[in-house]
Amino acid sequence: MSEKTILRGTMVTDTRVIDDGAVVFSDRIHRCGPARDILSADEMEVAETVTGYILPGLVDIHCHGGGGQSFPNAETAQQAMVAVSEHRRHGTTTLVASAVTAAPEVLRARARTLTGLCEDDELAGIHFEGPFVSHERCGAQDPTYIVDPDPELTRELIDICRGYAVTMTLAPEKPRAYGPGSVAEVLIEGGALPSWGHTDSGPEQVRAALQYSRQQLETNVQRSSQATATHLFNGMRPIHHRNPGPVPEFLADAARGGAILELIADGVHVAPDMVRAVYEMLGRDALVFVTDAMAATGMPDGSYQLGPQAVTVRNGVATLTEGDSIAGGTSHLLDQVRLLAEDYIPLVDAVYMASSQGAKILGDESVGALAEGKRGDIVVTDRKLHPLRVYRRGTIVSAS
Repeated sequence: MSEKTILRGTMVTDTRVIDDGAVVFSDRIHRCGPARDILSADEMEVAETVTGYILPGLVDIHCHGGGGQSFPNAETAQQAMVAVSEHRRHGTTTLVASAVTAAPEVLRARARTLTGLCEDDELAGIHFEGPFVSHERCGAQDPTYIVDPDPELTRELIDICRGYAVTMTLAPEKPRAYGPGSVAEVLIEGGALPSWGHTDSGPEQVRAALQYSRQQLETNVQRSSQATATHLFNGMRPIHHRNPGPVPEFLADAARGGAILELIADGVHVAPDMVRAVYEMLGRDALVFVTDAMAATGMPDGSYQLGPQAVTVRNGVATLTEGDSIAGGTSHLLDQVRLLAEDYIPLVDAVYMASSQGAKILGDESVGALAEGKRGDIVVTDRKLHPLRVYRRGTIVSAS
């Protein structure tokens, strides 16, 4: 166990901002709250005063890479750890690694490599974005490797992941996507969640897929009781009042307490005004911020790889080299909080959607908030929410 650390300053919990807060932690949080209520006189003397903010470690459930390395292309644990470290330095202490659509043998290989990092407590889980997605709304997913939903391949991937498969993105209009004998059934029985997205579906199939997910999860909860939607608006047929497509059904289901909707709240994938509007319609418990980050996160503009696809990054925006589709994000979760907090969304709720919500989807009650008994994952920022120091399990993993 690491030694106890005492920090005092403006603290953001999942319910409020405490102007003079304190947290006492080692590998776990021992006490947390207003400084005058939880610190002794001696502790007041030795507590380190933070001039910026004290935040919980952030939780990203959809991330393809960073620091020049890509999870879909990482053939070794060392390569994958470059991406993990990039996000960890910026306050994401719990990270799910996302694969992309690829050949089955590639997906199996990546699952083995990433599962090893989960077992070593470097990653929190694995997300498969494809290969059972829509050709019409594939985005940066390589259409060469898109196939119809295959329950047997899904079961094989679930088995390789040994309990660390968190989500799989699939299009509800595809055959055997949901229902008896479907991929969604295999996912839920295997402890993973269907994440509906990359879809050209109309409302009927989305509604049916979400209803099926909810019914199955009510009787087979191994992680979260709620399915997810992969990066709302992106990789989906846009809304039209005579041809509504999938988005209104996702919004309606979330409003009923159904699916939790991912948002890439980086100002590129979804305009901040749209993020605010959805937040004001649905509330924070229906939304989770994700980065969809790829290898260029934290790196200069240039040429990168996202699975089989070549990507060019200009002015921080990643697009397919041979095409115009956005090809992942280049933000850290803390960048999204900084972009949206106060001007668009209250700081407490922006942090909540970048931390507690991801923990809820993981089914991990040990992370995602500043509260007694939680893991000692703490982020210290300046007043503009730039990271200064990051603790993971009570140990400093980054300091500037």
